[in-house]
Amino acid sequence: MATANIKFGASGWRAIIAEDFNLVNLRRVTHAVAEHIRENREYGYKGEEYLLHLKNNGRTPPKIQHVVVGYDTRYLSEEFAKNAAEAFAAEGLTVLLSNMDVPTPVVAWTVMKNFSAGGVMITASHDPAHYNGFKWTPYWGGPALPEVTNDLEVRIQGLTIAESEKIVPFDQAVSAGVIKVMDFHESYFKQIYSLLDADAIKKAGLKIAADSVHGSARTYLRAALEKLGAKVIPLRENRDVLFGGRAPDTDEGNLKTLRETVVKNRLHLGLACDCDADSYGIIDSDGTWIPPNLVLGLALEHLVKNRGLKGKVARSLMTSHFTDSIARHYGLAVRETPVGFRHIGNLLRTGQYLIGGEESGGLSIMGHAPEKDGILACLLIAEMAAYERKPLKKILSDLNKKVGNFVNSKINMRVDKGVNLAAVIEKLTHRPPLNLAGASVWRIDHTDGFKFIMKDGSWLGLRPMDNNPLVGIYAEAATKPRMDALIDSGKKIINGKF
Repeated sequence: MATANIKFGASGWRAIIAEDFNLVNLRRVTHAVAEHIRENREYGYKGEEYLLHLKNNGRTPPKIQHVVVGYDTRYLSEEFAKNAAEAFAAEGLTVLLSNMDVPTPVVAWTVMKNFSAGGVMITASHDPAHYNGFKWTPYWGGPALPEVTNDLEVRIQGLTIAESEKIVPFDQAVSAGVIKVMDFHESYFKQIYSLLDADAIKKAGLKIAADSVHGSARTYLRAALEKLGAKVIPLRENRDVLFGGRAPDTDEGNLKTLRETVVKNRLHLGLACDCDADSYGIIDSDGTWIPPNLVLGLALEHLVKNRGLKGKVARSLMTSHFTDSIARHYGLAVRETPVGFRHIGNLLRTGQYLIGGEESGGLSIMGHAPEKDGILACLLIAEMAAYERKPLKKILSDLNKKVGNFVNSKINMRVDKGVNLAAVIEKLTHRPPLNLAGASVWRIDHTDGFKFIMKDGSWLGLRPMDNNPLVGIYAEAATKPRMDALIDSGKKIINGKF
């Protein structure tokens, strides 16, 4: 098996199964994480932040640290998780291993609940079926920040073959109590219910379709809804490592059956989670898919208006300003971050932020793990439906009257052959267009790509993809024609026509 030059993206390391994602490389990554834990860095046996974390929660440093390991429903995920556990055991770490496939947010919560040094999730999230991945969650329960993943990359490259091959065989490690196989359901459900108004949901008599897209929400989403008194029609709860022949995401195109089920059975909602349940999909009572850009605003409106909660709001750079407008209405501060939930999670962990989210379907709230939680997002929307007793589209219509209209879209554009993207980026950096779709550019944000903001509040975002001839084009305006014009401007810019 070949070794690879392993790089971590915003959501961990992902690669094609049996090519770069193989046992050799998986063990390299795992041993690098163990080495990272041992050293006196932000967390470790003597890490100041980790020790302060324990002290603030009335805990004493453990003699032997432990890590959490979970996995999704992908091909060989369980075997990959066992091999990671064997490598951790060889490094003197105790492993809390899930007894079945489990959502990413459940792993994150289990890390926090058990004061672990961190957790590993074997998942490629919503990527196609031939991919798998390794996501590292530090002790505080959110995605690893760049300084951590950068350190891991250096350590991986420095490991010798002999160092990478060390394991304690699985059965031997289990017998010795070094690997502890556990059920994570009860602790997570208890945490989730503590964040919700269970009585309000139970009284509403909600009828809901729950779609797990063959992923690890299959023993969590429906179970949580039924515990809260909803009548649930389950969809795609069986394990299918090919996910029905398409990527296991919650985009509108993958929720056709969910939409049809809601309409046919006259249900209140359709709720879905992606493969590892860190992202969500929401279908209204008439079958309308509600984009995450709008769901984030709805969740904020609900938490403040119906639940009486307060706090700051965090969102990523390319996420709708709809949420900002609602926050302003209630006098709440908004913080904008680079793209990637790890930056939002880093703010949520301070305890000052009521909610954080991004346009790609990530959301979490105060008092919970600072990691994307698709199950929680679905339950919050169910709770909102229970309070409001009206369709989401009606709630959105009322909100638009209160805070304004926000029409947004995102496309991934492949750069035309013959176009030098590096030259386009260079020109954008030093000689950007100052007029887009007939309007003057008010300011340009270079935090993560290029975000052109107009005085009327409309904006265009351009974000080149890493190691890929694709550029994400984002746009938002008060009307669809205006938004479409901005998208067209973005296409011309990417092809160097400015």
